[in-house]
Amino acid sequence: MRRRYRYGAWQGGPDPLVEPYDVATAVDALGDSVLSGESTSEALRRLMRAGLAGRRGLDALRDMVRKRLRQARARGAMDGTLREVQRLLDEALQAEQQTLEYDPRPEARLAESELASLPDDTAGAVRALADYDWSNPQAREKYQEIQDLLRREVLDSSFQKMREALTHQGDQGGLDPERLREMISELTDLIQSHNRGEDTTEAFEQFMERHGDGFPDHPRNTQELIDSLARQAAAQQRMLAGMSREQRVELANLISDTWDQLGLGDQIGALNDELRRARPDLRWDRGSVPDGAESLGLGDATAAVRDLADLEALSRALSQDYPGADLSDIDAQALENALGRNAADDLDALRELESELEDQGWLNRSAGKLTLSPKAVRRMGATALRRVFGRLSEGRRGQHDITATGPSGELTGSSRPWAFGDEQPIDVVETVRRAVLRTAGERPDLSIGMDALEPDDPAVRRKSVPIAVDDVAVVETERRCSAAVALLVDLSYSMALRGTWPEAKSTALALHTLVTTKFPQDAIQIIGFASRAREISAADLADLDVDTLQGTNLQHGLMLARRFLARHRDSEPIIMIVTDGEPTAHLTGDGRAMFYWPPLPETIALTMTEVSRCTRLGAQMNVFALDPDPSLIQFVDTLARQAGGRLFQPDPAHLGEYVVADYLDARRGRRARSA
Repeated sequence: MRRRYRYGAWQGGPDPLVEPYDVATAVDALGDSVLSGESTSEALRRLMRAGLAGRRGLDALRDMVRKRLRQARARGAMDGTLREVQRLLDEALQAEQQTLEYDPRPEARLAESELASLPDDTAGAVRALADYDWSNPQAREKYQEIQDLLRREVLDSSFQKMREALTHQGDQGGLDPERLREMISELTDLIQSHNRGEDTTEAFEQFMERHGDGFPDHPRNTQELIDSLARQAAAQQRMLAGMSREQRVELANLISDTWDQLGLGDQIGALNDELRRARPDLRWDRGSVPDGAESLGLGDATAAVRDLADLEALSRALSQDYPGADLSDIDAQALENALGRNAADDLDALRELESELEDQGWLNRSAGKLTLSPKAVRRMGATALRRVFGRLSEGRRGQHDITATGPSGELTGSSRPWAFGDEQPIDVVETVRRAVLRTAGERPDLSIGMDALEPDDPAVRRKSVPIAVDDVAVVETERRCSAAVALLVDLSYSMALRGTWPEAKSTALALHTLVTTKFPQDAIQIIGFASRAREISAADLADLDVDTLQGTNLQHGLMLARRFLARHRDSEPIIMIVTDGEPTAHLTGDGRAMFYWPPLPETIALTMTEVSRCTRLGAQMNVFALDPDPSLIQFVDTLARQAGGRLFQPDPAHLGEYVVADYLDARRGRRARSA
């Protein structure tokens, strides 16, 4: 017999055909956001909101929850039970009055007087008729319907979906008050013990053995039981708060009278007090309520308010727009209840990615602060550098190949794998040896030259040896020339206002990566300057932000650059300055930073003095001006002329290409440029 198969949508959890997400891709996305000016925490939040390949992010999940919220808000009106009680009461009174009208007995006149003096509010009228002796059988049945309705709705409102487990086929509308009283008493004791901090594991298990059939959601511990009951009780309070004052008073009285009739008024009050003490974080007295056209019963209305509150809390957690937000704040079960299992799987994928980023060493978390690890910073720098070279190859063909590192010295007798930027001669013997070892286990390639060779020719038994990039080795030589690079980056707040800061930070990281990985014999120091200047390490560069203090203290930046170059006197000195404003601050004699706008002559003079000192060290000084302001251009042009350097006015989007190309050119040394 042939087997028949049916195919449909996958329902067993995560889609097994979805391609696994590459963590390195996530690191690159984090790097892009960090380089654009965001902190690591903000970058991670953006990644979580955008989602992964084949997985929805928090924004998409929140949009779906908002759609459910709109549906929940239109679910119905909250006064359905009150309207139904009013309707049944009007029908009962009308039938009773018609009967009494044709009854000639004095007792009928007394009954008419009693009915005429009933309170105007529905709850008061129902309470006043509790002991009334009905003359009309239909009226008596209507009043009994009111009592049954209230018991049913009040129980559903306080204990969702458990009424069936607490009923029997007897009086009280099928309700078993004695069992309900016992359950509420034990439940209150259990929650009190929990609130006192006692271990309630055994007490919870005993309670569930006796009353577990009354809790269809099957809580696994005391906390889950409390959470379920507290959300239900809070929803009931919010439902009442969402009504008009008259409706709220009448319905609250009906609920209270119903519990009193069952002999449970004090017990239910004590239970609600303990629930509120256990979960004070819930919104007990205010919050959104549905407002649709259809009237809902008390139980359905409370459930609707509870669902609405759960969706609102879920939407807020998915937004992650509050202090201390974390993916663990999102209730996976609530998300699955609202959107289905696939949504919970998407959340699990995001949590797994966040965990992997830390476990694999891409992110560091210390004292509640999230930062990129040195490993991630290195990758981010390599990515920034690749982009710079990519743009160089498009706009200035051949510039990315300028990798001169100075003349080679004597051979050392050893070799090493070729790396980008190497100009040493290729070690042919070592290169072939590495290729042979790599391909030793491969079968011979007999597809070349078979027509020209005899079968027994020894050449047939030889195979070609393909050489891969990783096989290439170069001979090591003694270096005779290196460079010391000081990159001064403006950290003043104007860089952020003009939108040039992200590109400046990316450029600094790309240059640092280029120098440290491709030209290890060189030295580099990143110096940031605003009201003051400071040295910046590669680890700090990723999360670096502009300074909110006023001032552009280029003088202090040049002082630090001069000290750095003095420590590398045998290297070619290079100073590159990236700025968008003329100097507006300097250090006074006692070390204080003095700011003034427009720039003081003293500020300009002290800055130019530092330029002269750097020039005496033989430093080439080039300036990259990111703003076309005439006063800035005039100043930096004077600076560049005095230092024997050049002035560049690049588009900020192409700053990286200018700085990297200028470094590659400058590190050749002045003799190389003049040759």
